Amino acid sequence: MIPPYAERDIHEIVNRLKDEAQAFAGSTVLLCGGHGFFGRYFLAFFAAINRHVLAKPCRLIVLDNHITSGAPEEVPQDGYRFLAHDVIQPLAIEEPLDYVIHAAGIASPYYYRKYPLETLEVATTGTKNLLRLAVAHKLKGFLFFSSSEIYGDPDEKHVPIPESYRGNVSCLGPRACYDESKRLGETLCTVFHQVHGVPTKIVRPFNVYGPGMRENDYRVLPNFASRLVGKKPLHIYGSGTQTRTFCYITDGIVGFLKALVNGTPGGVYNVGNPIPEVSMLQLATILQDVLGRKLELELVEYPDSYPSDEPQRRCPDISKAALQLRYKPMVALPDGLKRFLDWAMAQYTGSQF
Repeated sequence: MIPPYAERDIHEIVNRLKDEAQAFAGSTVLLCGGHGFFGRYFLAFFAAINRHVLAKPCRLIVLDNHITSGAPEEVPQDGYRFLAHDVIQPLAIEEPLDYVIHAAGIASPYYYRKYPLETLEVATTGTKNLLRLAVAHKLKGFLFFSSSEIYGDPDEKHVPIPESYRGNVSCLGPRACYDESKRLGETLCTVFHQVHGVPTKIVRPFNVYGPGMRENDYRVLPNFASRLVGKKPLHIYGSGTQTRTFCYITDGIVGFLKALVNGTPGGVYNVGNPIPEVSMLQLATILQDVLGRKLELELVEYPDSYPSDEPQRRCPDISKAALQLRYKPMVALPDGLKRFLDWAMAQYTGSQF
């Protein structure tokens, strides 16, 4: 029922969300993007609370078109129904719905460069289709996955970045299909909340990582891990001075579900770990410490398949989530990296990069 790599993580998530889990008792949840990285953890979470926490289990309807994801190793059987569907197309669900989790999307820069129209449409047309569905069902909660990318390349004065920062995004840049579509998706959620009373909650994840990320994801940590398995030098794009913070998957899922259950309708929340903010060169150094050996590094130009115009800094201000949701990341970066690498070194082939 739960992928072996996720057992420890799911146990931690459930223990941290026992109160929030009760909101799903006897409910029906529509999970879009259910076979993606986040989706698989949601699947495992709902399976676990049905088995160990809820007196009255919840039902799960799962959607995915598998454009960048694969079918999960195992899926829950009781109260689980899968629909092969692209949310860009209209959707009718006849049975009652209580919650919608809109985690469908194309988040890797490599793939949104490869599928720019699909990336744009899933966050706009797909979001509108699901919001229309929400109006018909009078939901208890609608969770939209936006992105920290909506902030673009932030002004240094606004780092760490609060939800109130309006962003610095090029509508014509190589990342615009993702950045701008997520921004419009947020606008749609806000308008549907204001006009139709849909209880939308928007989350902006900041670089969430962990076991289960596909080797061909093309983002920095799967990239590093694949090259480590292949005994190749780590490739660092550009100058290596661009900074990020990294949020382990348990902290991400806890934040997302706290926002869905306890967030203010119409509200938006950064979800991530604000410390430490590290450059890509510093990240490689931390990996060396975790592995206990020196790693060979190479600075390389951005490949043609990867969009340029990369934000130079990205670090969340999570004070709003801390105050309103009692959200607090618990997994330090070295611990999270060790968990991820222990899994990736056993699963990756090393042939991807």
